[in-house]
Amino acid sequence: MLAAQDRTNEILEELVGFMASAQKQRNQELAQWRKANPRLANSCREAAEALSRVQAEYLERMTDEITENAEDMAEGEFMLNEFVDRFGPRLAHLNGVIQVLAQLSSAAGSSNH
Repeated sequence: MLAAQDRTNEILEELVGFMASAQKQRNQELAQWRKANPRLANSCREAAEALSRVQAEYLERMTDEITENAEDMAEGEFMLNEFVDRFGPRLAHLNGVIQVLAQLSSAAGSSNH
């Protein structure tokens, strides 16, 4: 049993090492991209900030909708499905775009100053 735990620990250590290495490589690639494209990296930062404001407004509308229709959503599957169909995909896509822009722009401001 101890041998199995030791092997599991070894595998986990290898996995953590691999993941750390992959993350380090990704960070280096992003830094190189930012260095090669400083204006675009700055534009990505500005776009991410603007979309974050849009996201906040969208979340406010979404939470208002939840507050107004919470009882109907709890009682009927149709209303809940309608809500998820209406807000879910857009929120997921918006989050994804913001995340990409933020990754492409992270540290752009600090490397340009």
